[in-house]
Amino acid sequence: MRIDEAAKILASMYNNSPEREKALHVHLFGIKYADEVSGMPLGEVAIRAGITEAYKTEIRKGMNMARYVQLKP
Repeated sequence: MRIDEAAKILASMYNNSPEREKALHVHLFGIKYADEVSGMPLGEVAIRAGITEAYKTEIRKGMNMARYVQLKP
């Protein structure tokens, strides 16, 4: 996956989530795409997604959780 693809997916997940679940959906992005975005500059992914660079921390939290959780279908 390229950085632009990751940013597009993140933007979609963020923008299509309920207002009170924005950070949750950023975590879910990190969980779901942990392997694909590993090694990418997460701050840049967030910026290209149109959200603040500070969300890189929330992406990383999701990536760390990916080892321990599975998404429901």
